[in-house]
Amino acid sequence: MDLGIKGRVALVCASSQGLGLACATSLAREGADVYINGRDESRLEHAKSIILEKTGVLVNAIQADITKESDRQKLFDHFSIIDILVNNNAGPPPGSMKDWDHDAWIEAIECNMLAPILLIRGFITGMRNRKFGRIVNITSAMVKSPRPHMALSTTARTGLTAFSKSVSLESVVDNVTINNLLPERIDTPRQQYMAERLMKLHAISLEQARDKITETVAAKRFGLPDEFGDACAFLCSSQAGFISGQNLQLDGGSYTGLI
Repeated sequence: MDLGIKGRVALVCASSQGLGLACATSLAREGADVYINGRDESRLEHAKSIILEKTGVLVNAIQADITKESDRQKLFDHFSIIDILVNNNAGPPPGSMKDWDHDAWIEAIECNMLAPILLIRGFITGMRNRKFGRIVNITSAMVKSPRPHMALSTTARTGLTAFSKSVSLESVVDNVTINNLLPERIDTPRQQYMAERLMKLHAISLEQARDKITETVAAKRFGLPDEFGDACAFLCSSQAGFISGQNLQLDGGSYTGLI
């Protein structure tokens, strides 16, 4: 299937590794003019080489910390046109309520709610004027299935979800869609970190920790980054213009609810 996004300008935030890199790779494979983003220049260069090796496409890189207003302005100044925005950022650490002081809450809200909201605010008018835009936010399956140890992340990402739903009701008339991808148990560095945390908590091996995690997944395996990236690419496609304001879970069928 031709997704109809060849030549479309795409910015994928926090894409030097993990889910962001997977999305950038899939968009590059589909012919989009991809810009990857991150704070570390050397990691960005490494990510460019990975995408080139996998797709034969040389993508662009913009070093910027999307949690800083000055760096967000750098992105706004760089792009005269942007068609696709994939919002992503590192999640806050797991823990418990006693671990999270005022500063921890402010940082989570800045990183996982306000930064993507302000990027949407900065780019969406141009998208609506040009009658094409695809915005995808990478959030978390725990937006729909909260757990105590991930409440810091869930709270911030749920705020982004509510904002995106409200804006999507207005923007879709101009062929600008806003959707959220809700990952769980995708085999990325973030998942490696969670496995290592479990290993230390239970004094077990890394392999045992990974097995313990996959037992909680209905598919009994980790999700593949490529599976996640390709789902993102479809939501960015011309064919996905009638899908907006939705939360697509990529969790190996583990969510037990109906809605």
